[in-house]
Amino acid sequence: MFKELFNLALVQHTIRTATPLILAALGGLLTQQAGILNIGMEGMILLGAFFGVVGSYFFGSAFAGVALAAFIGLLIGLIFALFVIDLKSDEFVIGIAINIFAGGLIVFLLRSIFGVKGAFSSPDIIPLPRLSFPFITNIPLLNTIFNNHTIFIYISWIFVILTYIYLYKTPQGIWLRASGEYPKALETAGISPRKMKYISSMACGILCGLAGAHLSLGYLTLFTENMSANRGFIALAAIIFGKANPIGTFFAALLFGFFDALGTRLQVIGIPSQFTQMIPYLATIFALVIVTRRQMAKMKKDSEGVKSIES
Repeated sequence: MFKELFNLALVQHTIRTATPLILAALGGLLTQQAGILNIGMEGMILLGAFFGVVGSYFFGSAFAGVALAAFIGLLIGLIFALFVIDLKSDEFVIGIAINIFAGGLIVFLLRSIFGVKGAFSSPDIIPLPRLSFPFITNIPLLNTIFNNHTIFIYISWIFVILTYIYLYKTPQGIWLRASGEYPKALETAGISPRKMKYISSMACGILCGLAGAHLSLGYLTLFTENMSANRGFIALAAIIFGKANPIGTFFAALLFGFFDALGTRLQVIGIPSQFTQMIPYLATIFALVIVTRRQMAKMKKDSEGVKSIES
């Protein structure tokens, strides 16, 4: 049984299930660095998944679906930024509102456009093509892990590196981080914190849209209500666990993707699905408990240090 569970196929499945988490988490950490907690990623992913299918179905192209998903994500990111940044609304409330809005809109559009409820599948939905590299085909280990994936998987890895370089090696990345930590100082330097926050929110929307498109066109070739399955919240947990650092967040998303893949494979050997579906969420709760304990220990240490200085 051990060999049936823990093999190269599990690694391959982990990579696929972690990809939407990686994309969404990269977007969420940009807003986090800009001082905004984006709870609305769940709705953005769900809308990206739906409109990815719409674009692929009506335009006969998976990349048209990806473009539409990214555009919808950008639009929702703009709406989120408008309410949070300009209208000074509570970011938590707006995020929850986006999630509720997305769920209701999807139900309405499924019935209005496709005349179905619950799920939509069709042979006219064009999936994202899978890539294979001939030079590693004859190497079983590399072939299983790195071949036969959609382009989004490879792009997500590249995005991790680019996001790290952007945040820590470019002036614009420093401005974005300063807009969350030291907005007044940034404004004194002649850079608009508002502009940087808008950029982070729009980028988050686009990346969440791409995460949704990967779900409906890359991971599966259909759409179901609730398809995002709380991945937006798990991505948020990955950001917290990875301390809003692209590299740390990437490995946290891989960890949550591993538990998701493990839960799916446990069903194959007869474990009830009601139990296996809990595994990713239990792992998320456990990770957040660890982070909370670390933060509490750090705060306690800092307070003791302050008291020793005062004394």
